[in-house]
Amino acid sequence: MRQNLNEPAPAGNQPSAATAAEPGRPGWGQTLRFYLEPASLRMLLLGFSAGLPLLLVFGSLSFWLREAGIDRSTIGYLSWIGLAYGFKWVWAPLVDRLPIFLLTRWLGRRRSWLLLSQGVIMAALVGMALTDPQRALLPMVWCALAVAVASATQDIALDAFRIESAEVERQAALAATYQTGYRIAMIWAGAGVLWIAARSEVAGVSGYQHGGWQTAYLVMAASMLLGMVTVLFSPEPVAAPLPRARNAAEWLKGALIEPFADFLRRYGKQAVLILALIAMYRISDVVMGIMANPFYVDMGFSKDEVAAVTKVYGVIMTLVGAFVGGALAMRLGVMRVLMLGAVLSAATNLMFAWLSTRGHDVHALVFVISADNLASGIASAAFIAYISGLTNVSYSATQYALFSSMMLLLPKFLAGYSGVFVDAHGYSSFFMATALLGLPVLLLVWLASRHAAPGGR
Repeated sequence: MRQNLNEPAPAGNQPSAATAAEPGRPGWGQTLRFYLEPASLRMLLLGFSAGLPLLLVFGSLSFWLREAGIDRSTIGYLSWIGLAYGFKWVWAPLVDRLPIFLLTRWLGRRRSWLLLSQGVIMAALVGMALTDPQRALLPMVWCALAVAVASATQDIALDAFRIESAEVERQAALAATYQTGYRIAMIWAGAGVLWIAARSEVAGVSGYQHGGWQTAYLVMAASMLLGMVTVLFSPEPVAAPLPRARNAAEWLKGALIEPFADFLRRYGKQAVLILALIAMYRISDVVMGIMANPFYVDMGFSKDEVAAVTKVYGVIMTLVGAFVGGALAMRLGVMRVLMLGAVLSAATNLMFAWLSTRGHDVHALVFVISADNLASGIASAAFIAYISGLTNVSYSATQYALFSSMMLLLPKFLAGYSGVFVDAHGYSSFFMATALLGLPVLLLVWLASRHAAPGGR
């Protein structure tokens, strides 16, 4: 459910996604049927398309580069490619308003940008597959950057497509099915790409083999066809009509300035509270997550153990959490589940502090990963529904891109110092400190809930 922070709906043909609360709650049967509707199933497949590129330019790529002999400092610098996701709001107004020659007339505003970005992702993944970083690293970097920028662009268009594809009460279900597809893709791009690369190597030959990685990334590129076919067979959502601009200056104002001005007009002083909540909500998870893999290594867990527990089983638990969070949000209201997610996210970081005292204990790892990923799924489903509800459908791509970018900037900045903290104070203190980072979030959620419409609480 989307929130109306005590603001009236805009007049005329400028509808707000943050409209008045629905008069009643759906029953559990109706709630579950939301997940089987065509819009939810389409979002499952498009979520897969959105989740596939992320690990292919981060985790999986780092593994590939290290195996090819690239030094760790270079691999660390290459992680800045991910800034494309943090600054996607810069070009989001263009995705929101700019038509693509011929393609927009054929497919519509949202589907044309989706298909274009997916095509670029596929082509760039093929470029990565055909490049051996051991011989030429720079072409690999440019291809990975193209994947990241196109993936961020796909996110912009897909978020707008999702928001415009269903009414308010179905947004939590769409968020949950989107997350499900996204997490399945992360299993495929994480554990799957390693499995394919290992089995495509020449038997009996030790050391780095480019052929295995080439096969794996070509398979990943072909996997983007699932999203492209879904786009072609999906209906274009009914979007608010765009005002006609009399000149270039008026068009730029409508595309670049008006989305942000609209948000400030609708929420006024509450905008500061809302933006603070968005910037802080996932801070415990993101800051802790940077040190998760080094922690597993230092605790003596093997690659197979980490892959099975965190990249497969952990993702499954996140999917369960996403469905639970989506269902609870529709039944109880987004703000209540948002608070629950914030509490659980901080609490599960304390469980990692306990895990640090257990040594190499696989059963303890399974227990902690179960709780952590379940909490993450619940929090993510509620958070996506919350920020979806803040958008005006006339500027959905731009405003959602701003919100989702803000979610990462501060946590990613702080996470850069996580290794220094662990070196100075140890893992147990680090995990407890990340849990404490979640305390201001509880206050922000409580303050925001006081201004939410009764139906959203």
